Amino acid sequence: MIRSMTGFGRCEVAENSRKFTVEIKSVNHRYLDINIRIPKALSSFEAAVRNELKAYITRGKVDVFISYEDLSEKTSLLRYNREVAEEYLRYLRQMAEEFSLDDDIRVSTLSRFSEIFTVEEADVDEEELWKELEKAVVGAARMFVDTRTAEGEHLRTDLLAKMDGMQQLTDFISRRSPRIMEEYRRKLEDKVRELLAGVTVDEGRLLTEVTVFADKICVDEELVRLRSHIDTTRSSLQEGGAVGRKLDFIAQEMNREANTILSKANDLETSNCCLDLKTEIEKVREQIQNIE
Repeated sequence: MIRSMTGFGRCEVAENSRKFTVEIKSVNHRYLDINIRIPKALSSFEAAVRNELKAYITRGKVDVFISYEDLSEKTSLLRYNREVAEEYLRYLRQMAEEFSLDDDIRVSTLSRFSEIFTVEEADVDEEELWKELEKAVVGAARMFVDTRTAEGEHLRTDLLAKMDGMQQLTDFISRRSPRIMEEYRRKLEDKVRELLAGVTVDEGRLLTEVTVFADKICVDEELVRLRSHIDTTRSSLQEGGAVGRKLDFIAQEMNREANTILSKANDLETSNCCLDLKTEIEKVREQIQNIE
């Protein structure tokens, strides 16, 4: 199947008084560029999240937003440092004695020192935490892939239709080429007869001129390559997978062949057909930029 590089996925997992929300969105990019915004409490899992996403995504500029809420009542613990309090108390009494100050030390006095009471984060089972976060990441990634696949199917249908249109234009040029030479030979004969006024036309010389002209405007090789590119694009779209780069290269080759045919065109109808062909190729190239 074909996947677009534009997609969105979201998943929310709430377990064990914790809630994880993961959102993924992406736009076109030549390579894979993953940017993760993750809370500090989960920063140790960033590499694991990145590796998990690489199993689902091969190209695109991907933004990942992760939010985390711990709804339990034991998210932090208050610690009392008795040894530190004892040191403060001893020095405060020493100061009172040395400077003849009133010894008015109270509990509220000691509580002002931040080192005596500290707040620590409660211990968390990191393996359990990762399992819950991973579930949210995988859920968002699967939804993300589904939206990319749905969009990719639209792209595939549109590109296959464009291939049919390009095939018709190529067939027209192929049918038109022999007529151009016939018309050129007829015009050349009429011109020679007009100039020579009744003198017998040298068929050998006339044939030589027509042959030289035919060689100049011959686009058989270009048409063969162009048809081959169209067939390869069709088969790649049918096979699916990460074919974006391959199709982009083929589209460039199509454009090169169309330019060569246009440069050789010595006929208005062929020139107009080539311009239509180039327009379709440009549309194809724009669409291919969206394929993973």
